[in-house]
Amino acid sequence: MGSIRIAVQAPLDSKRLRELRAGDMVKIDGVVYAARDAAHKRMVELIEKGETLPFDIRGQIIYYVGPCPAKPGEIIGSAGPTTSSRMDLFTPKLVGLGLKGMIGKGLRNKNVIDSMKTHGAIYFAAIGGAGALIARTVIEQEVIAFPDLGAEAVRRLTVKGFPAIVAIDSYGTSLYELGRAKYRILS
Repeated sequence: MGSIRIAVQAPLDSKRLRELRAGDMVKIDGVVYAARDAAHKRMVELIEKGETLPFDIRGQIIYYVGPCPAKPGEIIGSAGPTTSSRMDLFTPKLVGLGLKGMIGKGLRNKNVIDSMKTHGAIYFAAIGGAGALIARTVIEQEVIAFPDLGAEAVRRLTVKGFPAIVAIDSYGTSLYELGRAKYRILS
């Protein structure tokens, strides 16, 4: 892992996604969707009722974020990642429908990783505590669903140069596990 950032275009192309490996540093350009646990719960409820999701999920990236309100003259307030495990219950169903990427922080459970391997999806980690810096990469934002959820509403974000690290690649290789193994060797 070095300082070179690999350019990634959102929505994700399956071929490009398969080229990325755990530990790769990326910069994401394009459209990503912001949604947290309350929005995920509602999206899965829509699926279970046979209703349409608020956006075509195929090839998309969901960023686990509930941004702070924007100050005057800003597009979005601080937009740091939330803990991804809060979405683990809902993620396999969304990945099965074509979700290709997720951005958050922290570990994912076995069911999520298995669905990522089966359907070819990837998990990016964003740096917690860097929400103000990440917000600078958002060049447009629009609430597209569940506005009653406030900060947890689904948003369409257009990003340029969004910094992230491939934490778990589409083959199930986890940077978290690689780090633990390296530590065990060194200790």
